[in-house]
Amino acid sequence: MSTFLTTQNPIEQLPLAFNGYQFNHCKTLSCKNFGSHNPNDYVLQNNNRNRPTLVCRECGAFPPLLNNQDVVEETLRYQRLQSSDLPRCTNSECDNKHYPALTHRHLYHAFGFSGDRQRYRCKACEQTFVDRWSGANNKLAMQQKLLGLLFTGYPVRDICRRLEINPKTFYDQLNHIAARCRRQLALFDERLFKHQHHVELASNIKDLQPQSHNGVMWVASAESQSGYVVAQHINYHANDIALSHLYHDAYQDSARFMSAPKHDETVSDPFIPKGILAKVDATYRKIFSRSNMENPLSDGAKINYPTKGTLIYPQYTVYSHYLYLKEMFQNNEYLAIFMPQETLLRSACISVFIDHIKQKRIDPLYVIEDEQWQHGDDASKVDIVLLGWWQDRWAFTHLENASKGICHLGGETNDDKKWLKHATYRAVSSYQHRFQEQFSQLINEPRRKLRPAGLLPLLDIYRAWHNLCRQDKFSLTPAQRLGLASSPMTLEQLLS
Repeated sequence: MSTFLTTQNPIEQLPLAFNGYQFNHCKTLSCKNFGSHNPNDYVLQNNNRNRPTLVCRECGAFPPLLNNQDVVEETLRYQRLQSSDLPRCTNSECDNKHYPALTHRHLYHAFGFSGDRQRYRCKACEQTFVDRWSGANNKLAMQQKLLGLLFTGYPVRDICRRLEINPKTFYDQLNHIAARCRRQLALFDERLFKHQHHVELASNIKDLQPQSHNGVMWVASAESQSGYVVAQHINYHANDIALSHLYHDAYQDSARFMSAPKHDETVSDPFIPKGILAKVDATYRKIFSRSNMENPLSDGAKINYPTKGTLIYPQYTVYSHYLYLKEMFQNNEYLAIFMPQETLLRSACISVFIDHIKQKRIDPLYVIEDEQWQHGDDASKVDIVLLGWWQDRWAFTHLENASKGICHLGGETNDDKKWLKHATYRAVSSYQHRFQEQFSQLINEPRRKLRPAGLLPLLDIYRAWHNLCRQDKFSLTPAQRLGLASSPMTLEQLLS
């Protein structure tokens, strides 16, 4: 590490904090500089791209830098997308314009009807407005048929032929369906955020279109036992954005947007290690070989940049994803987050929930388990191994032909057996796998591989269907398992 400590033309400050958020700090829990925002605790340089910009003087860790404003703005963009169709005050000068009436009812009066649609009046400015989706759905029958055909694997062209519509109408209807689904989800999400004070989440990140190699990654978090998907986020902006920089620079404006790589090198697939401990060690080596440990796209693999829209660096997407969760669960007393062995998830979780870690209000854990592992099995014997550059403390257990391992990222060591039995992120990984299997024809359609914008409304529709309609083997939906609903929704109810 000593080679990183000599530099010329050093920069003097960390990227500026924004709205009180500073995500740039040492992330080694055992280091005395953990969470420190004092630039004197670090060596900072920007004259050599082959060396880290930030190095901790105490432990030698070199966490990549982020533009704090871009993380917050990406979070706000996501919130706007999720609530853009919800009714709210239309007065641009009113503070209530940011708060939807369905989730902040104390700010509004129900104020009669406009036709069959609910009208509201803002308590602050007395502006009246209408909930456009509260009335009867005149396209209900057609939209039910459209979704039925889509869910059973029909391609877009066949659906258009059967319904006697053109492709533009198909995508317009898909956007309308997604808006109604977001409205339905907002009501149930609000109940979860307000009334669940002890929550265990499962997070996962993977390629949205695995066969396209287009750089679009999909991070999702679900309640770990019920499978209720709380949030999902992709590192893609549907609009083309003019970029003035080729490389990431946390000190520039709009640093989160990623330009098309000029020089790609295809890396060969590494060998597949045998044994769970070998898999953990190989993953650490793979992550450490990246040019940016918090960017899965920096492993040298070729990226087929989308022909429409703009990629966002994955680290901004994941940090904003967790920041969104933090703000939504702000009344929460305790949180556990289970995740695969991915440094990006770890760093984002630790940085966003750093106060929770210091107050011991969160249990973030890496989890790795064989497919044969039966969830809920007791760990009879536990082996402790220190792995990776960080010397992470892993606990492993073995039962017959299956193995499982956990690593507590908050430094706790007292409940290894409890977490080996209980911690899993299967709920969210299964959700993502089912989505890709369900719509494989659309996801892998040749033109769609480089034009992923058409999948955005489908993600919202599928999350709503999964949470509110899909029943498990006990005939319960995720919303029912959490006590948010008394019965499953039908497609007709979802679209009404």
